[in-house]
Formats: sequence, C-alpha cells, structure tokens
Amino acid sequence: MAQVSDCDLRELVVSNNTFGPQEIELLAGAIAQNPVNQRILRDAVYELKQQQERTPASAVRLGVCYYLLGRQDEAIATLRASDGGALAHYYLAKSYTIKGDYQAALAAYDAAAKAGYDYGDQCTLGRAETLRCGGDPRAALALLDGLSGPVEQTAECLYQRAATVAAIGGHPNEVIALYERAVAADRNHVGALFGLALENDRRGQDQEAQGLYERAAAQFPTRVGVLLNLGLLYEDNQHYDSARQCYQRILDTEPTNARAELFLKDAEASRDMYYDEEAQRKRDRLSQILAIPVTDFELSVRSRNCLQKMGIDTLGDLTRTTEQELLASKNFGETSLVEIREMLSSRGLELGQFAHERREEETLYDADSLSPDERAKLDRPIADLNLSVRARKCMVRLGVATVGELIRRSGDDLLECKNFGVTSLNEVREKLLPHGLKLRGD
Repeated sequence: MAQVSDCDLRELVVSNNTFGPQEIELLAGAIAQNPVNQRILRDAVYELKQQQERTPASAVRLGVCYYLLGRQDEAIATLRASDGGALAHYYLAKSYTIKGDYQAALAAYDAAAKAGYDYGDQCTLGRAETLRCGGDPRAALALLDGLSGPVEQTAECLYQRAATVAAIGGHPNEVIALYERAVAADRNHVGALFGLALENDRRGQDQEAQGLYERAAAQFPTRVGVLLNLGLLYEDNQHYDSARQCYQRILDTEPTNARAELFLKDAEASRDMYYDEEAQRKRDRLSQILAIPVTDFELSVRSRNCLQKMGIDTLGDLTRTTEQELLASKNFGETSLVEIREMLSSRGLELGQFAHERREEETLYDADSLSPDERAKLDRPIADLNLSVRARKCMVRLGVATVGELIRRSGDDLLECKNFGVTSLNEVREKLLPHGLKLRGD
C-alpha cells in the first residue's frame, strides 16, 4: 500500500481533487499505520466541516471520513445530504449496516450499484454481509455462490463466506480455513482478523486471539466487538489500563454504548484491587478439572447409570458428593465405589472433598422425575448457550459445565466470580429464557 504524508493526508480530505476507493484506502491505511494520523484526520475533518460553502461532493468526503472514524450517525446524516452519487450510496450502506438498519443498507447498496459503483463486486459482497447480519445467512450464501472469477479469492469474499458458513452452523475447520485464507490475502482485513480471533478465543487460545484482536483494533473503522473482546482479554491478564483504553475508544464514538460504559467501570474498579495471579491460575486449573464430564472416563454401565440417575455430570459433582450418598443410591455397590475412587484419584481428587461447600439449596435434580426432553435440556453443555467470552470464562472458573449445573446457581453466586458483572448476569438470564429456564431464586 502506498504511503501518504501528513500534508497529503490533510489534502486528501479538504481539497477538491479526485476522491474515490483508492484515496479512501490510502486514508484508512494511514490512520491504521500511525496513531498520529488519526489526529491529523480529525483536524482535517473539523476544517472541512467548518467550510462556509461545502459542496455536495465535499460532503461525500466528510461523510466517508466520519465513517472511517467510527462516527456512523454523523456519516449517515452527511452522506444523505451529499451528491447522491455511487460512492455516497455505498458508504451510506456500510454505515447503515454497522448501525443495524439492514433494510436501509440493502436499499443503499442497490442505489450504489445502479449509480455505477462496480468496484470489484463490492455491492454484492455488501448485500451478502447485510443479509447475514440481518438474520438471513442462506440468502447471503446464495449471493456469494453467484460470484465467479478473481473476486472469489479476495480477502473480502473469503471473509464473507467464512462468516456466512459460521452463521449457518458449518464445520468449524472450514470456517477457520476460510478466515486464514482471507488473512493471507490481506493481513489487515478487519473482518477476517476478528473472525479468526473469535475462533481462537472460543478454543481458549488466548494469546493467539489477543494478537489477532490487536491487529483488528488497529484498523478503521474499528468494530465494537473487537474492542470489547480485546478489553476482556486485557482484564483477564490484569492489564486494566489497556482494557480501559479499549472501552474508552468505543465511548468516544458511541457515548451511549451501555456495555462499554459498564465494562469501563469494571476495569477502573478492578485496577485498584489486589489480585493474586498465581492463586487465580491454580483455581482456574482446578475449575477446569472439576468441569470434566464423567462421560470422558471408561466407567462400567452400572456406575454410569447410577451417576446419571443422581444427576452427577462432572468430576466437580463427585467431589461434592460423599461415599455414603453414593452407596445409598440403588444398585451402587462397593465395586462401583472403588471404580469412582480410582477415576478421581487419577486427577488428584477425592470423593466428598468439597462436600462442605455445597449449599442446601443446590440439591441435585432427580433425573427419574424428568422427561427425556427435560433431562436432555439440562444435560446440554454450557457452550450451547453461546455465551460471551467474559461469561464463558466465569463458567469455567465456577466449574459449571452443563445447563443443569448453571440453573442450580443463583444470580448472587455468579456475581461472586471475578469479572462477572450485572451485564453478564443479564446475558445469562436472556440466554436461558428461550429454553424456559431460570437461575435459582429468579
């Protein structure tokens, strides 16, 4: 990508010279490469805004610059009052998509195409993104399948296909391969970097995810999801100042973003708290072990059936269950007890070692009283709820592996977990609601 000097950057914005896709690419690259250029762009935007006789063409420049800076409301208002050309409609569509006004975005893409915006099938790719974000990934995939030629190997097309395959529940390996191809085609493609970071994040590969989020956060316009997830990773590593900067960047362009505002307060509060990192690592490792399902071990049919009837799903459940309670279960004898002891011993655990931590309210549900559908619903892994990064990590720390274990927790129980706040609690409640489930005490 060609370099642009400070003087040239300002000139791109305030002059009456040619302003099209190549110039916009230069602007985006300049502010991504050097933070100083962001200030220069903001100053140039202010200068252009103050011009007494701003033409419709200069309004397009101003609107696109607002888009690059993440100020989408101003971008939409300015572009709607511009020259009504292809470039204005195209960036109006992109701003509408970010704001979630998908019908307006599709109409703007249609207008851009009719006005002659044919820059590498970008209008078709934009429509595909809008359809996917609007909840119709099948229609998006049909558009992508209709493309042919060199566009299929571009970073944008590969990214859109990866995100669409992910949205329809395609194989994760295919999704990752597509994201990786997109990043190989353009190492600075923000969507592909974000998608690949999410896949690493979901697999617990925090270091790789953080590097990808950081690269995505350097691009403009920066996605809110990138900054939120990167901030959470920073918090997990006790880099609270870096987390605060992520949340503040969101609030600089979206002052009313409730999640960023709440996360910022959490990060500021956490910065002043003493935190024993090594002790937390040990607790996290133990929580991961306690969350291991008993089905991962080769148990006898009798032992397996008895544990299922008692609602014991994880090693953590066993450590909160005494030998007497197991032996009191029908058909559970000394042979099964020895088998269970050996299984726990292989992980450095003992039966009943955490029985004293069990609350009376957290009695295990009686699987015999549940219908097969109810039992299946409670036995679903917590991953099926598609929780956010912060909420998922708290589930690991708490040793919650299934939906059934989750609903045996109260809201206060969850709020005791580090980095789990009211926003995460509301998220968990919202995810449980479609399944007709609630937390204990709700």
